[in-house]
Amino acid sequence: MAAKDTVRRNKTVLQDVLSTDRRRILDKVYENQLITQREYNNLKDINRENVEGHVIGLVDKLMDKGEETCQAFLHLLQTDKDIKETFPRLEKILWHSTCPPSTCCESNLAYSEATLTYILPRAQKKKEGDLTSKPTGLCVIINNENFIYSSSRQGTNKDAQSLAEVFSWLGFRVLMCKDQTKDQMDQVLRWFAKLSDDSQLKNVQEWSGTAFRELQELPQHGDAFVCCILSHGDTGTVTGTDGIPLPITDITSTFNGNNCALLVDKPKVFFIQACQGRQKHQGVLVTDLADDLVSIPLEADFLVAIATVEKYPAMRHVVDGSWFIQALCRQLKEGCLSVMYLILILLVQKEGVCAVPGAVKQMPEARNVTLRRSLVFSPCY
Repeated sequence: MAAKDTVRRNKTVLQDVLSTDRRRILDKVYENQLITQREYNNLKDINRENVEGHVIGLVDKLMDKGEETCQAFLHLLQTDKDIKETFPRLEKILWHSTCPPSTCCESNLAYSEATLTYILPRAQKKKEGDLTSKPTGLCVIINNENFIYSSSRQGTNKDAQSLAEVFSWLGFRVLMCKDQTKDQMDQVLRWFAKLSDDSQLKNVQEWSGTAFRELQELPQHGDAFVCCILSHGDTGTVTGTDGIPLPITDITSTFNGNNCALLVDKPKVFFIQACQGRQKHQGVLVTDLADDLVSIPLEADFLVAIATVEKYPAMRHVVDGSWFIQALCRQLKEGCLSVMYLILILLVQKEGVCAVPGAVKQMPEARNVTLRRSLVFSPCY
């Protein structure tokens, strides 16, 4: 069930429960940056005749801000210790939704109870939806540095190391394939989708904690899959070391329900550091900015995050690594301890150091977001 639909169906309940301390929930929403300072001030002083009216104003504002904000709001209500203590009734009534009236002839399709969070890695006490495998899953890095028809991608090894450090810290087994042509990328991704033999072992390295070393043991899928591709690219594609493009849609479809049964109902996350064009991405100066079916969709549980929007390049420092990957790793390290919702982590942007403010900008883009629950990474101690 979409988060916005969950909020809408529980609006009356939220009004009743949250009205017991409407200032507390308003402050919490503001602290988690779900509303701006201006919106906070307006909601705090909203002209309503009763407490319930103030809560309705807050919920309506969050719903107006869209699906991602509603997902973050539901995650806050579910995980914040102070909120759970202040509003204990949330645990009993918020996450249970009735099946909406069927609008198709297949009226016997059954809805399951809404489960809103994938939690990584092992929780203290297993609940429905928790991800509990050890390791949490595989993190596969395709690291293309040396190209036949273009210059090398200096700084990419820094990105690979940063990704390996943060995802091993998060409980993943981290594997890397270096300098792959278009066909090799396609072949190795299909191998990871199946994991049916050891024919690719010689082309795969594993992070040992300090460096990548030869892989000795056939990997196995866990409760989640992360794929990081570091390469050149153009609109909708990443480029092999032979200069031939591989469509991003081909990459993700390799892991859909038909092609990768091992990862059905599990989150599949793709981080792609590759240019998506050549236009200069300039900034604009501003002064103020004001229930799942038993049979799940074929393309469910994906998240694809690309370093930049279409038409623009993805910036990379020859020593320090790329803007996107380094910001992502930093945000994961800082955000995981506070159990931050992953979509919010991806809202990172960077400005180049130059004489004119806003002259060089970069904004990542999350595409193909079909996760049916919030995705939360937490460190594996």
